Amino acid sequence: MAEKRKENAVVISQEKIAADIYSMWIRTEAAATAVPGQFISMYTNDGSKLLPRPISICEIDRENGSLRVVYRVTGPDTGTAEFSRMKAGDIIPVIGPLGNGFPYGKAEGKRAFLIGGGIGVPPILELAKQMKCEKKQIIVGYRNAETFLRDEFQANGEVYISTEDGSVGTKGNVMDAVRENALEADIIYACGPTPMLRAIKQYAQENGIECYISLEERMACGIGACLACVCQSKEIDDHSHVHNKRICKDGPVFLAAEVEI
Repeated sequence: MAEKRKENAVVISQEKIAADIYSMWIRTEAAATAVPGQFISMYTNDGSKLLPRPISICEIDRENGSLRVVYRVTGPDTGTAEFSRMKAGDIIPVIGPLGNGFPYGKAEGKRAFLIGGGIGVPPILELAKQMKCEKKQIIVGYRNAETFLRDEFQANGEVYISTEDGSVGTKGNVMDAVRENALEADIIYACGPTPMLRAIKQYAQENGIECYISLEERMACGIGACLACVCQSKEIDDHSHVHNKRICKDGPVFLAAEVEI
């Protein structure tokens, strides 16, 4: 596969949708081929920050050649803080789409769980929009009542919410919401913090459910340069001949049974 090239995307709009959470639409060539579960690497205009930030794709608008990214600002002097200050018309260098997406065609005729937690919530939206299945159950976990993207989810399936403080939906995590609502599925797609994915993987194994997880939370540069996102795999990697996979290059979506988390 040819290497993706860097392009200058144009910011269409940006808004703050929760504490430290921003939503940005950009016009980019990446929209033509992007699929749910992929990401783009976004570069700052600060010469001291050489490596890009990998940001998952939240929505795809092929007709208008644009992508939506929803991201968390991780600190005052970070790349994401610079992104948050951008306005319509600003230029942002990006590479994408990168990684492999969710194999959502496998859900046809099945009952599916689409599970997102924290900043793993945004990539579940485009998945929900594109997936055709017998029963689409969207389970999303938040810290508190700032349930960003909730309205968009409700337009695309049955939505169940968990919050750590119990302010909305089930008090606890996404698996608590599954249990409280006696939900059942034949296939699972999930993105979020590692502890959440670990619990989902265990649940899938115990119940014999096919499960796909996105490990995008653990990526650092997103282009395979820093080797900070290696995870253990059951199979030996052809390149390094060890039980490792680079999440940004081999993922971020994996069959849960194939990786150790």
